Amino acid sequence: MGKEEKTRLGEQELELLRFVTDRAPVTARDAVAEFGQSKGLARTTVLTMLERLRKKGFLLREDENPPAKYRPAQAKSEVIQGMIADFVERTLGGSPVPFVAYLVQSKSIKAEEAEQLRALLNELEREDAD
Repeated sequence: MGKEEKTRLGEQELELLRFVTDRAPVTARDAVAEFGQSKGLARTTVLTMLERLRKKGFLLREDENPPAKYRPAQAKSEVIQGMIADFVERTLGGSPVPFVAYLVQSKSIKAEEAEQLRALLNELEREDAD
């Protein structure tokens, strides 16, 4: 299995990863009851997805104190950055420009968010100048 295949997530896997990241630690039972049932997924499907995410390195399973619990292998901010990177690569061909253009055109950015973006762009320009 190539690295790209290993790290690529399907839509449901991405949603399950987000679910676990937001509620960690999560038992398989909770994932089935809270995530799976709301999506109409069979118990075995949720269990398979949890294990697939673990094997891909996105989740860790803690077995010391039954029942086993799943938690993200990375901090939430790193998980989110990975999701964004995957979206930019898969959907936008690696360029974030269309995403930023969408934000500007949709006028969905608040003033304080625009300031944060300006600060990030200034930081990027300083790094490029070094």
